[in-house]
Amino acid sequence: MSKYATAALLGAALLLAGCGANPEEAQGALSSQPAASGTVAAQGKDQALYDRLPDKVKTAGKLVSVNNGSFPPYEIAGADGKSMTGAAADLSEALGQVLGVKIEHVTVDGLPSQLTGIASGRYDLAIGPVGDFADRQKANDFVDWVKEFVVFAVPKGNPKKINSVADTCGLKISVMAGGSAEAVIKNQSETCAKDGKPKITVQSYKDQPTSVLAVSSGRADAFFSSQAPLTYFVSQSGGKLELAGKGQSNGFDDLYQGAVVGKGSPLRDVVKDGIQKLIDNGTYAKIMDRWGTSDNKLDKAGVNLAGS
Repeated sequence: MSKYATAALLGAALLLAGCGANPEEAQGALSSQPAASGTVAAQGKDQALYDRLPDKVKTAGKLVSVNNGSFPPYEIAGADGKSMTGAAADLSEALGQVLGVKIEHVTVDGLPSQLTGIASGRYDLAIGPVGDFADRQKANDFVDWVKEFVVFAVPKGNPKKINSVADTCGLKISVMAGGSAEAVIKNQSETCAKDGKPKITVQSYKDQPTSVLAVSSGRADAFFSSQAPLTYFVSQSGGKLELAGKGQSNGFDDLYQGAVVGKGSPLRDVVKDGIQKLIDNGTYAKIMDRWGTSDNKLDKAGVNLAGS
């Protein structure tokens, strides 16, 4: 895990709530930020890739990437609702240089708002990484650049002895609203009932910091989410939290995450080839290593890998 520099708490959260900045009540969970982005080695413009961009992108000179601001260590939104740090920010910087356009970041409130905005054409893409699932592929295309795992963040010592989703009957589990983990936990709750066990109390939140704060404050027994961000939150918890359920399928098959574009968008293959260039020249590996996500690297960028 990379060392993280101590930073001030994010400010002006209430003013930016409509833009999806990390909410004020979540700041206890997200108490420090990694070192600033901007350390990515300069990339040369690939003219062939630039030529394949849609004309409106070339005219604007930019791509607008949407995020929900709370998926560290990939996406950590600044208090202004526009700036962003994290592995995705570094990848965006390098990718924009390869494509010959600037990639701007806009923060909104929750994953559904991200996907709706892309589908409507309001945003060009989401660098993500966003979970790639077959049902989401009906309206979106995914350029996968991460392999992920889903685990639990629990209080130190794992007092409820959670080793997999099978151990969650009767417990209070926090999840991200609208995410795949929410669906898995809700399905598990029904399985608990069928087996004559108490249902799970599912607590759905719009962002990662509030979800993990529910655990650290005792309102929830565990937070069920992707391993990379949970590893980050555990590292920031001052020894109050730990990971549980590692090495288990936890209701998922192979889980891929990536950038999202509209279904059939001409951006899909351009983004894929741009990311692949960064994989081939070693920039991608350096970014992933820097942010402590070495275990999540892919050797090759892929399109719609879920179910393939």
